[in-house]
Amino acid sequence: MFHKEGTQSILLGTIFTAVVLLLSDNFIDTNWLKMAIQIAALLLLIIILQFFRNPKRTVVLNDNQILAPVDGKVVVIEEVYEGEYFKEKRLQISIFMSPINVHVTRYGLSGLVKFSKYHPGKFLVAWHPKASEENERTTIVIENKTFGEVLYRQIAGALARRIVNYAVEGTQVVQGTDAGFIKFGSRVDIFLPLGTPINVVLNQKAIGGKTVIATKA
Repeated sequence: MFHKEGTQSILLGTIFTAVVLLLSDNFIDTNWLKMAIQIAALLLLIIILQFFRNPKRTVVLNDNQILAPVDGKVVVIEEVYEGEYFKEKRLQISIFMSPINVHVTRYGLSGLVKFSKYHPGKFLVAWHPKASEENERTTIVIENKTFGEVLYRQIAGALARRIVNYAVEGTQVVQGTDAGFIKFGSRVDIFLPLGTPINVVLNQKAIGGKTVIATKA
């Protein structure tokens, strides 16, 4: 399955590949050169297809668990001051996505969307300490009956140039469903109440909609 945000890119990539294959087959007589061009075009299409893949994942709804919103590696677990919405200390967990990861964003918990805002900004590398505050980003807050208000932030990286966010203030969202998409390398920060029991460790591989980030009885 492929994400709907990739429809245009996949279509253009397919047309480009077909044109390259056709032209090279008809106008290039040197076999090794023809083969090299055709392989390069096919590899480009494969890269586009793998980037926009959207694997189907079955989620068992659980209000006592927060699931990873994206695929990637856990790069930050620390107490920080969150100055946009809470204006107080929170427990931050950050997941970095490389270009080869699935880039679908999923809701890590069910609840009411209390806040959803887009911020234009810089394109620092996604693991930069100031990326959460200075890069292009969206901030979303979901109110859940078990965890209270939980904030997550989609952050563009050095390559990312488009963040898609489906969260609309005042709507109910369901854990594990599609929350958006970030193109190319990027990062998602999750801000939890202090003292929340954490189920992940640094450098752990997280799977969106599967890996349990935090649990609360």
